[in-house]
Amino acid sequence: MNRLTELIREDMKPALGVTEPGAIAFAAAKARSYTNGAVLSVIVRLNSGMYKNAFTCGIPNSREVGSEFAAALGVIAGNWELGLEALSDVRQEDIESAERLVEQGKVQVVLQNISSRIFIEVVVKTDEDEAVVTIEDTHTNITSVVVNGEEKFIHSEKKKKGGKPGEKQLIHTYTLRQLCEYIDNENVSELEFMWEAYRMNLELFEAGLSSERTTFVKHLLKKNGGVVFSEEEQKTASLLCSGAIEARVLGLDKPAMSITGSGAHGIIATLPLYAAYKVNGYSKEQLLRATALSYLICMYIKEYSGKLSAFCGCAIAAGTGMACGLVYLRGGTVKMIEETINNMAGSITGMICDGGNQGCTMKGIVAVDAAYQSAELAMDEVCVANVHGIVGRTPEETMRNMGEIASPGMIGTEKTILDILQRKVDR
Repeated sequence: MNRLTELIREDMKPALGVTEPGAIAFAAAKARSYTNGAVLSVIVRLNSGMYKNAFTCGIPNSREVGSEFAAALGVIAGNWELGLEALSDVRQEDIESAERLVEQGKVQVVLQNISSRIFIEVVVKTDEDEAVVTIEDTHTNITSVVVNGEEKFIHSEKKKKGGKPGEKQLIHTYTLRQLCEYIDNENVSELEFMWEAYRMNLELFEAGLSSERTTFVKHLLKKNGGVVFSEEEQKTASLLCSGAIEARVLGLDKPAMSITGSGAHGIIATLPLYAAYKVNGYSKEQLLRATALSYLICMYIKEYSGKLSAFCGCAIAAGTGMACGLVYLRGGTVKMIEETINNMAGSITGMICDGGNQGCTMKGIVAVDAAYQSAELAMDEVCVANVHGIVGRTPEETMRNMGEIASPGMIGTEKTILDILQRKVDR
């Protein structure tokens, strides 16, 4: 199997609800599995990105939000064996038990540090045991388990995407031209696994469309003439994309297929391309190849920015990947794809991430608009020239610059966002 195909396959993972609450619930469930007796306390320590992204995020199978409830429900009813879908089997009585745990002040969430590197530590203390589970770098990568002071050595899920520390990540050893050559030449049968992302993300969209809790998707449906697939490609793309994102941030009971550890990234990288496929009658093979390009461009930028930062990777990284996928579907050249990246870099780079919340739906709308405009302009030979702003001399340099705006560039922004969120808690 081609290394790039393998990279995509490893990175695609189902995620129920926003990934960060899912990861917190997973860690809490894992820690609880090592303990017996009644729960006395649950302490959750998070890096800034985890803290922010889960702050007001909907929790699957409930109408609750936030890290405290995610941890409580993970302890009460989470199944760690299901990974990011740990809360799949929650019942009403579990929700009530988790609510009591939070109301009794037994769950505490602590901001550990300002960092784009994923960090979760959950300490579950009962009247019989104490277990500490630590996750780093990816949402389900358990790096340490300590039970009653004794360290347990467990298998790590972490997959290195580069070499030794300081070496390039695997994705960064390729040029844009090489990525495009891979897209053109890979055996399409090797890309069939990506069809599962469409099945899963479309089911999430349908859940959002039929839910009484959603509002944005109803408006976007009306704008699209009251049908899911109209003759207007961009309106259809916006409807599919933002409808699925809204369903996800509300915590509806359907998973998204994540990429780079994010369900919203996975949605933006795929569903607008599906709209183009349906409206214009592209072949399934064209769609799969465009999707692979979308994923790889998203991953290229995210490996520079870090998994979690003050930068909206959903709109910027996944949106840029999706814009490149649109150009590919339309028969564009590598030069047009490069110029599309320039247009995205010169426009929406710098959009903040203030957590997984209803604002993500608006960001999805903006991402689709920016992607369509960027692709259309580039295909008409209109782009931001490389002498301007953060646009680099090469597309690889431009994508690196986009990522570096987030980390280290927006560390101060991250702190300001967290200060604002914490002021809301203190009211």
